[in-house]
Amino acid sequence: MTARRRLISVSAITAATALGLTTLSACSSDTAAAGTPGKFDVVASFYPMTFLAERIGGDHVHVTSLTAPGQEPHDLEISPKQIALIQKSDAVLYLKNVQPSVDEAVAQSPVKTKIDAASLTTTEEHGNEVGGHAAAHDTHSAAESAGIDPHIWLDPVRYAQVAEGVGKAFEKADPSHAADYRKNTAVLVKQLDALNVRFRDGLAHTRTKVFITTHAAFGYLAERYGLTEEAITGLDPDSEPSAVRVKDLENIAKADGVSTVFYETLVSDRTARTIAADGHLRTDVLDPIEGITAKSRGTDYFSVQDANLKALQKALNAK
Repeated sequence: MTARRRLISVSAITAATALGLTTLSACSSDTAAAGTPGKFDVVASFYPMTFLAERIGGDHVHVTSLTAPGQEPHDLEISPKQIALIQKSDAVLYLKNVQPSVDEAVAQSPVKTKIDAASLTTTEEHGNEVGGHAAAHDTHSAAESAGIDPHIWLDPVRYAQVAEGVGKAFEKADPSHAADYRKNTAVLVKQLDALNVRFRDGLAHTRTKVFITTHAAFGYLAERYGLTEEAITGLDPDSEPSAVRVKDLENIAKADGVSTVFYETLVSDRTARTIAADGHLRTDVLDPIEGITAKSRGTDYFSVQDANLKALQKALNAK
């Protein structure tokens, strides 16, 4: 994370909680989820968590997302009202190490059910270059911006593991609706299994296995399907690439027959377009699905993932 992504202080959380709990009933409808009569109230940190909560909870839950559509989730600075929502909720579903202010607010909250999606599957350290095989390039920069990669939801297998863990947590926290949570989880996991098969089969035979992205969001997906992601920056979408890294990418593109530089919808595409122009490459969208907006190529996780698959098949010249 960059320095400007400051952590909200403990004292601020304490003060905001005291304020927020006394004013919650006056909040607008988009933030007054906590205490919804007859519903299991869930606060979710950003879209991939919101999607799970809604699909698994079904009619029994009221879900409020801390991150607005179109907002870059890494940049979220949690507000006093949002801290109050967490305090009053029945459960909070978040992904540690994505939004530091959320992590700290959850840690300070007395809410009984705290579900960290990262604890429900395996995570790895990733840098600029990640994938299913070692690329034969001396980039000198593969470890730039390295750290624990939080983008587990882009791997359908890991996301299914998270879904199963969320379902069990909902069952335990709201046992009167446990049977429905189990049923909804099973349906979702089956759909994720089918998505995994589509990716596996659709990317099994490609002319190249290397693709270039703006930041290293697709490392888990690349490893799952035997690809190599070369990211312009590391895990931080706001960082700037070094001159050495830009030159490396130009050489990689020539050596591996890369045709496309991928950019995403919630951050600037300037650097991607510049590198693509210099190397006479195409540009296209590969969506990390951190939020759904009017610019998204789909209306939910599955439709955007299917669009991502088509984009990769085209860029990698799938047979």
